[in-house]
Amino acid sequence: MVSRTTDDYKAMALAGCAAICEPAFWAGFDRKSADGFYDYFCQLTQHEPARAQKLGIPHYSWLCINSKESEDMGLAREVLALIPEFLNAPNVLGIGEIGLNKNTRNEMKILEEHIDLAVKYNQLILVHTPHLEDKRKGTRLILDALKNNPKIEPHRVIIDHVEEHTFKEVIDQGFWAGITLYPESKASPQRAIDMVETISSQRVWLNSACDWGHSDPLSVPKTALEMKRRGHSVQAIDNLIFGNPIQFLSQSKKFVRPEVI
Repeated sequence: MVSRTTDDYKAMALAGCAAICEPAFWAGFDRKSADGFYDYFCQLTQHEPARAQKLGIPHYSWLCINSKESEDMGLAREVLALIPEFLNAPNVLGIGEIGLNKNTRNEMKILEEHIDLAVKYNQLILVHTPHLEDKRKGTRLILDALKNNPKIEPHRVIIDHVEEHTFKEVIDQGFWAGITLYPESKASPQRAIDMVETISSQRVWLNSACDWGHSDPLSVPKTALEMKRRGHSVQAIDNLIFGNPIQFLSQSKKFVRPEVI
């Protein structure tokens, strides 16, 4: 939401959005210093919650250095050292979106250090899986890294950007699966519901990608309409769109169940 206008907040409020979860992400360019990340974390923990509250929407966030910027391990470790200062902010739910971009050694090392940080501070984890042809390999590397830490509890981790060829493996290993709705990549509402219908609706989280690129913050309610068009019951739609995220997020003591609009 740091890249969206106030009109986007208004549209989400009108569509019945009950809460926003914003992970730390790539800004469309590589930041040059830890100071830039410090300001960004202030934006996520102070300024965006205030902006969202003007429309009556609770705003939650996750903190990390994105995998696209973790190739510079010196910078990444400077940023990691900043994160504990912000973990007590009332809207911070966990560490994310960590993960892999090109599946490099440096990315893997910083991923492991993010996982260690999450375990040390008992945080939920949100994971970014790489795009296109590297997704299956990257997803398996991520799952291995998580399983190699004996203190990780899979039900407290969501593996985001799953697609048809990675969805089942994530679910079968006890993790949550995130389906990211995005106009130009990842999943359309139609593909997302195809996956849910053929694989699982349990431990699945649908999320609207909203960033500096071509994206749609109303993708989740549009997917609810696609479910309705296909004949899914009101209860099934509510369970997937609202109930599942509530179930996952309620594992954080900071998350306050929103009133149903």
